[in-house]
Amino acid sequence: MLEASPVVLLWHGRGPEERDVLAPLARAAASLGVVCFVPDWRPDADDGGRTHLRESALFVRQSAAEFGGDTGRIALAGWSLGSKAAVAAALDPRALDGWRPRAVVGIAGGYTRPEPLTGRAPIDELTRAEESLPAIPVWLIHGSADPVVDVRQSRQLQAALAHRGWPTSLDEPDTDHAGVIMTEYDPESRRCRPSHADHAARAGNATAQLLARAANFAPRGGQ
Repeated sequence: MLEASPVVLLWHGRGPEERDVLAPLARAAASLGVVCFVPDWRPDADDGGRTHLRESALFVRQSAAEFGGDTGRIALAGWSLGSKAAVAAALDPRALDGWRPRAVVGIAGGYTRPEPLTGRAPIDELTRAEESLPAIPVWLIHGSADPVVDVRQSRQLQAALAHRGWPTSLDEPDTDHAGVIMTEYDPESRRCRPSHADHAARAGNATAQLLARAANFAPRGGQ
């Protein structure tokens, strides 16, 4: 019997129903032995997409095993707006009905403004988080040449997490907002499309490695 594989739930950004944008990154993560789920969600919904995000997390927790995934090893990741929501799930157990992932990967996120799950800014939520809240790893990656979301957003969050004693890191590949997920922005279609540029390939592979690291994370004591 084959051993179940670690799982990543990966949320896209502000564009409604843009799961296809994350396809290159998801395939790269899958090549590293990760079962990767990329749901569509609609940030333009009346609740900002909160219901869609919560339903996707419940689906993965209940159904990952049907796809060869280990429901005990689920990491949560997001890009851009999805990144803010993923970080919120680490900081507030109520965000996803008491469930928290093994680890979180924040990709090119901005953390000083409200996100859809809690309606609060992650950086503010971190200051309110109870000291007794068990820390989980929050690993960040953000292109140093990102013109959409300033890399200083991730630097600020990483510093705040480290100050609280949470396991955290920040990678800053030499790429932009789209390149960090192996894509490039197409002004004509107003969507990101796969990119074969060297900077996007390098940065995207670094992001995929980070997803695999998060999915394979084992807490102390093997819990």
